[in-house]
Amino acid sequence: MTTLTLLTSNNLAYRALMVTTRPEGLTLVEDPAEAEIWLADPALAVDALRHCPPPSWLASTFAGVNPLLAPDLPRDYTLTHIKGIFGPLMAEYVMAHLLSLFRDLPRLRRQQQQKIWQPFDYDSVKGKTVLVLGTGDIGQEVARVAAAFGMTVIGVSRSGAKVHHFERVHPVAQLQRALDQAQVVVGVLPDTPATRGLLDAAALAALPEGAVLINIGRGSLVEEAALLDALESGPLSHAVLDVFPGEPLPAEHPYWHHHAITLTPHVAAKSFPEQIWQQFTANLERYQRGERLIHLFDWPRGY
Repeated sequence: MTTLTLLTSNNLAYRALMVTTRPEGLTLVEDPAEAEIWLADPALAVDALRHCPPPSWLASTFAGVNPLLAPDLPRDYTLTHIKGIFGPLMAEYVMAHLLSLFRDLPRLRRQQQQKIWQPFDYDSVKGKTVLVLGTGDIGQEVARVAAAFGMTVIGVSRSGAKVHHFERVHPVAQLQRALDQAQVVVGVLPDTPATRGLLDAAALAALPEGAVLINIGRGSLVEEAALLDALESGPLSHAVLDVFPGEPLPAEHPYWHHHAITLTPHVAAKSFPEQIWQQFTANLERYQRGERLIHLFDWPRGY
């Protein structure tokens, strides 16, 4: 019998799914110390890792697992994270904000509230070049949807390897060359030593005038002071930010009231328990057969 404990913000939903799907050979236990497997939100697993022996397998309900990377936490367990689920939601978020910005939808709303009938010129995303930083499953879905809107899609990845839906992909060593071509930059990179501060003052200065930045990966990608400077006196016209180095964002942070920043509280893609459970149970069958799990977290690479 395989034992499982739940450490999530949606425990009731997962309990219900366990009842309806009845995974063979799986028993739910309350005490993490008695469980072979933890299905866990990363932040909620931290305390258990500090006070209990680690599980054989920790199945993260999130794509990002940053809380589990704290230096005082153990790493002698198998860790998987979610892949292939969040891409469509992330792509919706990106295109929703791009369409709002390029067609100035907030202005139309204000005019409606003021009963003003006044057509005005607007721009189109069609024909614009979007640079996607990160060409994994989320980046590929963003690229696919952006291309469907008629955008030219280029990418940057660690290797620069060719990927479907991208017209070309640059290695990270050619970042500034790629930035120079992009009217829109979308960040979907994980938080690793190599990606922290990648969008610094020099990188942002390479953008063409009027460029837009959307960051939905990790907040550590962007140097905050450099971003503010690029918005005030550099080429950047607007930034849409869903992720931040520290969350929740402090009330005194300058982002809150900046006229050229749209911020959202890390909501670009939410976890739907039904989708998480489906991926978990597929991996559970592999685990019970002694097979290699899918969506393994790579500890040395950090993603």
